[in-house]
Amino acid sequence: MLDGYGLFYIGLILAASMVVVILCFIYFEPCEGDHDEIYMLLLVATLGSTVLVASSHFVSLLLGLELLSVALYGMIAYRRSQALSLEAGIKYLVLAAASAAFLLFGMALVYGALGTMQFGEIASRLRAQDLDGWLVLPGMALMVTGFGFKLAVVPFHLWTPDVYEGASAPVTAYIATVSKGAMFALLLRYFYSSGAHELAPVFLVFSIVAVASMFAGNILALLQNNVKRILAYSSIAHLGYILVAFQAAGDLGPTAITFYLVAYFVTTLGAFGVVSVLSRPERDADRLEDYQGLFWRRPAVAAIFTAMLLSLAGIPVTAGFIGKFYVVAAGASAAMWAPIIILVVTSAIGLFYYLRIVVALYAPSREPRAVETRVGVPGAVVLAILAICLVWFGVFPGPLVALIRQALTGAV
Repeated sequence: MLDGYGLFYIGLILAASMVVVILCFIYFEPCEGDHDEIYMLLLVATLGSTVLVASSHFVSLLLGLELLSVALYGMIAYRRSQALSLEAGIKYLVLAAASAAFLLFGMALVYGALGTMQFGEIASRLRAQDLDGWLVLPGMALMVTGFGFKLAVVPFHLWTPDVYEGASAPVTAYIATVSKGAMFALLLRYFYSSGAHELAPVFLVFSIVAVASMFAGNILALLQNNVKRILAYSSIAHLGYILVAFQAAGDLGPTAITFYLVAYFVTTLGAFGVVSVLSRPERDADRLEDYQGLFWRRPAVAAIFTAMLLSLAGIPVTAGFIGKFYVVAAGASAAMWAPIIILVVTSAIGLFYYLRIVVALYAPSREPRAVETRVGVPGAVVLAILAICLVWFGVFPGPLVALIRQALTGAV
């Protein structure tokens, strides 16, 4: 359905995909051989993502999901000469196939109970007085399981750190932003259009998942020394924050979710962009010691990375702060005080592991590290644009919020 909602998310996905294309060019240019295949896979994955966000029917949902997933298998395992990359590709293949099976079985049960695969029709049939709904809740539970694997929320998150670490940095950026953003946009449209978010058991399940994701993501990130694994567990926590606004519903809930996703896209692309431009052909710059004293060698790159990390932590004057503000406001409008308190506490926990990286950036460096590659003009331009967007959305969020509300009108 190409309504305002679909067009907004398609634009967001295309913009993020263009950033990833530039990061891939920077990342693979020093490597031997041609790398045209990665761009073809990116194109197919982006096509699948755009189909997902425009879906209003189970058939288009499954088509978009498979286009995205099959392309991601190849993208994750693209560096086939490295064992970690192949391991990550196999893990994602197995778990993505399992999640698709859960999702497909859940859709079959919902269709068997309601006799429709159209999201809007599901809402009217759920409200029918004579509905024999004994298949509906098991179907919804299986669909939530399928969505949970793709979004990497607890308890479906175990693949996330290994895949993030094994995949190349630009591909990891794509998984963290476009893949998850497309799935959450689909989740938002499906559960709001079908009225399934009003079912008490569905609300309870998402509440448990949100709380568990916020706690597990932040606590497990504290134990990591690998930057990509830290960002992997951080992404789990951020999906938990978004689920708080998802449960709030009302007019503010979808607006908060969409703004948070935009801020998350900008911030995560910026963070992984720094990792990409500093990586070498033989390995990614993903160790904490790779960033030791980066400020004294690359002050601009270190400053941009610092801004991205502070945005992920929700520090004022960044888009991440405004995103969390809207999520908290959405939760408060629905009197969801317990999740809000948990969000604030876990965000404070998250500040510690972000500051670990920031401290490493500005610590004195006695010897040159592995991240001495040239950033280059394309990398500098991309990182600068992302940094400007980060601050602009944090200081002047009004135009973006107005655009989001216009796009959401009548869609959810």
